[in-house]
Amino acid sequence: FSVLPLASGERMPAHGQNMPQPTGGGAPRPPLVAIVEDDASFRRALSRSLVLRGFRSEGFASAEEFLQNPEAQHADCLVLDIHLGGMSGFELQAELARRPTSPPIIFITAFDEPATRERALAVGAAGYLQKPFDETSLLQAIERAGFAPSGPLRPI
Repeated sequence: FSVLPLASGERMPAHGQNMPQPTGGGAPRPPLVAIVEDDASFRRALSRSLVLRGFRSEGFASAEEFLQNPEAQHADCLVLDIHLGGMSGFELQAELARRPTSPPIIFITAFDEPATRERALAVGAAGYLQKPFDETSLLQAIERAGFAPSGPLRPI
């Protein structure tokens, strides 16, 4: 697998830094990681893993489903498959880049090629993972994007 840091070495600005506070002044809510992956079993596995590690997670079967869901617009980080049916991961990234703010994106793919990696880096990917990848690699990519889970990590 490969993981790409941000080109600048820093986290991207305006990506969920002001997490909503629950009423009553409690602790901040855990970061929301949206997963756009057309393989339902893989999407569920990623989501479960992230929830067990202290994140909130929301899964989407397509880029179009992500765009149609108002809650998705509040994602702090996006784990995005490059090869989807319909709109591709790169097309979704381009759509989000046109907005005033967009979450950092960790691209995932089963078809790792130098041109794909270069394109992901060129569009400012927070990370790039080749499937299959381990949980640690995903968690490290999310952390490099500027987000850590809340609460203690729970073993799987």
